Amino acid sequence: MLGVLVFLPLVAAIVLPALARLGDRAVRWVWVTVSAVEVALTVLLWLRYRESPPAAGEFAFEQRLTWIPSLGSGYHVGLDGFSLPLVALTTVLFLACAVYSLRETRRVRMFAALFLFLESMCLGVFVALDLVLFFVFFDLSIVGMYFVINGWGHARARRAALQFFLYTFLGSLALLLGFIILYLATEPHTFDMVELTRADPLAGNGIRGAIALAAILVGLAIKTPTVPFHTWLPLAHTEAPAAGSAILAGVLLKLGTYGFVRIAMPLLPEAWRRYALIIVIVGVISVLYGALVALAQHNFKRMIAYTSVNHMGYIVLAVGAAGLASRNTEEARTLAVSGAVTQMVSHGLITGALFLLAGVLYERRNTYDINAFGGLAGQAPVFAALTAVAAFASLGLPGFSGFIAEFQIFLGAFAPAPVLTALAFPGILLTAGLFLRAYQKMFLGPQQTTEFPDLAPRELVSIIPLLLAALLIGILPRFLLDVIEPAARTLGLLVVR
Repeated sequence: MLGVLVFLPLVAAIVLPALARLGDRAVRWVWVTVSAVEVALTVLLWLRYRESPPAAGEFAFEQRLTWIPSLGSGYHVGLDGFSLPLVALTTVLFLACAVYSLRETRRVRMFAALFLFLESMCLGVFVALDLVLFFVFFDLSIVGMYFVINGWGHARARRAALQFFLYTFLGSLALLLGFIILYLATEPHTFDMVELTRADPLAGNGIRGAIALAAILVGLAIKTPTVPFHTWLPLAHTEAPAAGSAILAGVLLKLGTYGFVRIAMPLLPEAWRRYALIIVIVGVISVLYGALVALAQHNFKRMIAYTSVNHMGYIVLAVGAAGLASRNTEEARTLAVSGAVTQMVSHGLITGALFLLAGVLYERRNTYDINAFGGLAGQAPVFAALTAVAAFASLGLPGFSGFIAEFQIFLGAFAPAPVLTALAFPGILLTAGLFLRAYQKMFLGPQQTTEFPDLAPRELVSIIPLLLAALLIGILPRFLLDVIEPAARTLGLLVVR
């Protein structure tokens, strides 16, 4: 079933361009149907996972096939408490974007095929248990997003797509360097993540461990992105189509943060502990810098893009604190890692919804300029209500998933790094200020005479489920935390071994 989940969208992406007689309307509904089947498969996997969860350090639905035996690389996939929530997030967001794009008219066949291709690549990253397989899926996701931005973006789309591709491809090369160092350090040579985790090949080798960690961290930090590797993000988000921005922020950024908990921490525990303080500092800087720069923006979409830097900073703070927490309690490590993964899911849902809402602005007025709008609450009350919900959810209001995630992060990080964690607290206040300022200007200011239609059914159907999921996690988080926490506990033990 796991192979079907990963490769069904890819098969559809290959078949769609070949079906020349299929009209645009039929293509859209094929896209939606395949995406809906992916969500249904994920629900089945989640239920089966809850019925018989894997033992500590094990993976559910594991599959192994010989691929490149001369390199010690194979098709090895599986699910655990880190990958399953992100697989669920991926399928839900891609379905939301398929529904949102039902009115897309520009080269619909290729647009749908690219999103289906992207879905397979992202799912492949989250289930891969082999470094070469991880790298292949990771790299191909960059290619898919490049064509989405370049082909369906706004005025500066070509520049944004080129900058995105070159910057993130450079990160991929750094990542590959780290993988090769791990491979050469292991006897017998292998790229299998499970075997590398057991072997801990660079234990006691401080210099090579530091080089491998630096290469992997640079590759993942560019994708995340964290300060100072974030400069590709604002332009790519601003110029991408709404559905592209939702996937870029909601899923592709998580490929980087997921790499921290899947690769960097368990495969390089000694180096991670040694440089954890630097990672925490980078996280705090990203939290504050992202919020401060977002506060200065007058472009609504660009503002949301910078809040992603802020929210990814919380994740980096948490995983860094888990390395520092090796000198503290197991509970602190588990809380920090659980909070980081919960934040990945929360940010994907909420920021995905925010980018789709920003797309509504552009469809109606052809601009994201905050100053170009006013009094929208009177003209589009449903749009105003959903934007308010998404904004409050993004700033971590109790009752939403962001509160659960950030509370865990701060609680887990405070014991090992109290001063640095305290410095990150103003990020919440700044996020509240920037969203309230933008909302007051756009929705509560003087009403403009230009007509602004309220949300269409396809927009409602795509956005409301994302916000309901964030609300459900905020009120009843156990169904998610029961999956994440055992994996977080296991990772915490791996970091201190």
